[in-house]
Parts: sequence; structure tokens; C-alpha cells
Amino acid sequence: MSNNYSINALRLLGVDMINKANSGHPGIVLDAAPMLYTLYTEHMRYNPVQPTWFNRDRFIMAAGHGSALLYSMLHLSGHNLSMQDLKQFRQWGSKTPGHPEFGHTEGVDATSGPLGQGIAMATGMAIAESYLSASFNKKELNIIDHFTYVLCGDGDLQEGVTQEAFSLAGHLGLGKLIVLYDSNDIQLDGPVEAANSEHVKQKYEAMNWQYILVEDGEDTASISTAIEAAKANPNQPCLIEVKTIIGYGSPLAGDCATHGSPIGEEGTVETRKTLCYDYKPFEIADEVYTDIQNKNEEKGIKSYQQWLDMLESYKKQYPEEFEILQTVMGESEFKVDLEIVSDYLPEEKIATRASSGEILKKLQKHYPQMIGGSADLTKSTKVKGIDGDFSKSLRTGRNLNFGVREHSMAAINNGLSLHGLKSFVGGFFIFSDYMKPAMRMSALMGLPAIYAFTHDSVAVGEDGPTHEPVEQLAGLRAVPNMDVIRPADVQEVKVAWKLALESKDHPTCLILTRQGVPLLAGVNEEGVAKGGYIIAKEDKKIDVILIATGSEVGLALEAKKALKMKNIDARVVSMPSFKRFNEQPEEYRESILPLDVMKRVSIEMGSSFGWTQYVGLKGYCISIDTFGASAPGGQVVSNYGFNVENVVDKVTKYL
Repeated sequence: MSNNYSINALRLLGVDMINKANSGHPGIVLDAAPMLYTLYTEHMRYNPVQPTWFNRDRFIMAAGHGSALLYSMLHLSGHNLSMQDLKQFRQWGSKTPGHPEFGHTEGVDATSGPLGQGIAMATGMAIAESYLSASFNKKELNIIDHFTYVLCGDGDLQEGVTQEAFSLAGHLGLGKLIVLYDSNDIQLDGPVEAANSEHVKQKYEAMNWQYILVEDGEDTASISTAIEAAKANPNQPCLIEVKTIIGYGSPLAGDCATHGSPIGEEGTVETRKTLCYDYKPFEIADEVYTDIQNKNEEKGIKSYQQWLDMLESYKKQYPEEFEILQTVMGESEFKVDLEIVSDYLPEEKIATRASSGEILKKLQKHYPQMIGGSADLTKSTKVKGIDGDFSKSLRTGRNLNFGVREHSMAAINNGLSLHGLKSFVGGFFIFSDYMKPAMRMSALMGLPAIYAFTHDSVAVGEDGPTHEPVEQLAGLRAVPNMDVIRPADVQEVKVAWKLALESKDHPTCLILTRQGVPLLAGVNEEGVAKGGYIIAKEDKKIDVILIATGSEVGLALEAKKALKMKNIDARVVSMPSFKRFNEQPEEYRESILPLDVMKRVSIEMGSSFGWTQYVGLKGYCISIDTFGASAPGGQVVSNYGFNVENVVDKVTKYL
């Protein structure tokens, strides 16, 4: 059977899926099929029976709207995706959602759809492969040795996050990152030239990428030769531009109308005639399955068994390294021993960003699974990897110099996490807004990626409202599956890092102060893990509950003392994590916030949005619902009412 016949089967299967759903993007399915076929049959190393094989090659469909093409390929290559699953494309509860979803469909290595995210995640995966291979491979045992492939379109290359990632990947010389560019010169609104006039070759070569042009997207031999050349260059990532015709073979070939609309029954009949493909919808010849699956036998199935044998030898010869890799591979649980930082307990006031930095440094010395860095803010955030800077000449370095590339940094964090590393990135909290799309992807994929944000409030001071977070806490708390932890002192910071590192199914944001905070009495490790706890009990009968987070917990404790002088008996609750507290049994939540105590006051230097769930409609919020100001930090904080005198006054009047 010729390659063309299998490729056309791949094309029409994707088109049939889209027609049945009456929704989808046939243009890329028809024009990019030769690329995906060539990649899966001649180059990509994978095992459909063991889709999570750690040393498989990774593939990201960055142009996530091409999901029907990917699902068709996964089905034909023997993954656990049936013909019935394909017929349920874009339907409720199916294995074949509109855009690929990691953890939902076997064989999907990353969730994609928002253009640009895929290439940045792939950059993270390539960094992870490079770090792990340099750190754990032995001369005779290359247990980590694989490529990361991407299929992208014109839209991906227009995204800012992509340019950030391309720049960094070229700078780092990530030779095992290969991007196939579906260059069809068309996007949804029309010709690409309406928005772009840049010289692709010169642009990406200037970023230290190898560039290869394939002039005919139907020429599978040239596509294969290009991929081979890319694999042979260990010093540069490679962009392979493949010139294609969108909607190839259909009546509307070359027309933007094929980008995001089904070509319909009549159009599909014409397409079948043009491509000389005689089979009915969802009908595939046995020879197609045989063709695709047999070509993977040697490079995929047999190499998997060889790798297992190699891993067994590695286990016997290097048991300590093997145990570490087991956690990276997801075969054993990652646990953090806080005894490592038990001797670190500064009694003087210290910013939680500073205590976080010290704790992070100590933890990394014990856990080589940890890697990360900051967006040109290491000195300010104290978020830094150890063992040197990861670079072309030092692949074992664990500090990533992202430069001022916040969005890409967050997406790269996802790639590192997808690869099993305990990855962390840091920045000013205000710039989480630059990172939000990628952070949302962390939560959607259920990745334990870590985001350490500092300069968490108007206490930033002199830099003013452009750098002072107000609504960011509420915004991140609103993201499903995102754990936002705002620790009150060094003791809570320790627990926060443990929780973040031990997470299996959600990302964590650590929200840290610039200003110093005192060491608090009453901190409870178990209470922090539960998201909220009583840090200071009432003396007799509760008159009011003060609920605070972060630096305001210390303020609430001082206010409690002052309120006592007015014969007001306050309970103080530290609430570092809304998500964790809300996940506790009702009995526990009731023990912290009794339903019969309606007098409740929240104290937090940020938006009041979201606090009603705890203080109730009859409660009171001491918050900031306007932008900040430029002045010395202490003055700004005080002028916004975050001092003992004002808190006591507000609480007294409220009662």
C-alpha cells in the first residue's frame, strides 16, 4: 500500500469526524496529514500500548484546532482510541474533545488550543530532557534520550508567547526540539500576508534556530529528509517550514473557508474523488492499520523493550539515581521532609520572599527533581535554582534564566512539569497577569507546577500602582483547580513549599511579601495544610472572628490584643488557602467558622472580591478595592487602613 493511500485515509477520517460533529477545522487535517504520517511512521518513537513510556518522543499539536488529525493518527497507530470514540468527536463525555486534552485522551502529551502555548510547553519539555539526560545518563546507559516534536501553524508563530519561547530555545541550543510549521499562508480571516510580511528564514535563523524549507507539503520523502537533518543537529532547535495548501483536495482548497467550517457531505464526496479514496465515511482498509503500525514495530515497540532491559541494568548499578528517577517518572510518590529546614527559624522580622528563598535553597540540595528560575527578578524574588545556570555548556544547571519573558516562563513551567520535574518559577505578583493564560493551562491539565510570586500588595510602596497587586489574589483564586497559598510567616512558608512540591494534580501559587513579617505564635502545620485554622482562640465567648492571610495575620493578632482592652473577644483565623479550606469536611469548617457566629471581619491587602463566602452578607471586609499609590511602603499600607488603630476602629464600629 502506498504512503499516499494511508495519508488519504488519515485525511478523510478526520474530515468524517468533523462532518459528523458539524464542527471542527478540516483545513489543517487535509493539508498537514503528510507531515503527521511521516513523523509517526518514520521518526517518532512511541508505544501505543504503553503511551506514558518515559523515554518516548513527545508530540504537541500546538495548532490544537487540528485535533481531528491527531485523534485519527492515534487511532490508526493503535492507541486506545476506538472508531466509536472518533465518531463522538466534540460530544459530551467523549475521549475526543474539540482540542487535545492531556490526561483525557491517551497519546496526547499536552493540552493545546490557545495558540502559542504548545511551542512554549515543548521548550520546557526539551529543557527537561536535556537536564535529565545530562544528570542521570551513564556512559553505557542512555535511559533518557528522546526528541520533542511540535506541529504548529501561522497563528502560533504570530503569538508573543511563541516568540519568547523561540528566543530562549535558540539561546539554549535545544537540539532535540523540532517544530513542523504548517505554512499554508491562510488563517481564519484570510491570507496571512494581510497581517505578516516578515522573512521567516532570516527571523528564526537570527534566533539561532536551524531552518529547513520543504517546498511541497505532499512530498513525504522531503519531509522525512528534513526531520532527519533536524535530528542530526544537536546544537540547534529546528524549524521545518512545510509549504502546504489549506484544505488540500477539497473543492475549497486554498480558501480560508476551510479553516474552521466543515466541508459538508457534497464537499467530502468531491474530496474523496479528487484524492481517489473509495471508502465510505469511517471505513478504513485493514492495510492502512497494518501500514502504520508495522512501521512503528522496530522504532517503537522493540525499542521500548530494549529500554526496559536497560532500565533494569540501571536499577542494579545505580540504585540511588534510580529511586530519584522513579519519582520523575511517576512510579513512586514524591515526599518532602521538613526536617531539612527545621533549623531555619529566624526570630527577627523577615519577608516571606526571603524566608522562601532560603527554604527553596535548602530543599533543592536534597531533591534533584527540582528546577526553576525567575524572569530577570532573581535578586528580588529570591526564586533561584541551584547548581549553576542551565546553558549550552552546563546542562546540569538547575537555575533557568528566563529573561523578561513571563508568559513563556509560565508555559515552559508546564512543559517541565509535564516531564515529571518539580518545577518552579518566580516573579512579581503584579506580573502574574502576563502569565495567566499559561497558568490556566497548568490548572486545566492538573499539573503540579509551582508559581512563587513576591511583592504581593500595596506594601511594594514607591514603585506605585503599576507594580502593586490588588485584584490578582481574587483572580487567581477564581481559577478552578488552582491552589493559592498566602503564608503568614516563615513557619507557614515551610508548609506551603511542602504542599506545593507534594501536589499531584494541581498547580500552586505562593504569594509572598516584600516587607518583613514577625515570627508568629500559634502556627499549626496541619492547619496550614487544611487551608485555614485558629491561630489565636477567643478567651471566652466569640464576639467577632478576624480572618486574615499573609502579612495581615500578624496585624489581626495585634488587633485582637487591642480589642481585648475594649472588652471585645476575638478569634483570629489564618486562612492561607481558600481552595484547601473549602475542600475540608463541613465539620472542620464549622469548627473554625461557627455558623452561629455571624460577626466576621476579613483583613487582606487586596480586593474584597470572594470574601463574602467567609464573612457572609452581614460581615465586613477590610480590603483595598482601588488601585495603590506611590510612596514609602509603610506609609501606603497605613494610609490604606492596615494598621492596628484603624482595624480596631473599623471592627468596633462594625460591632
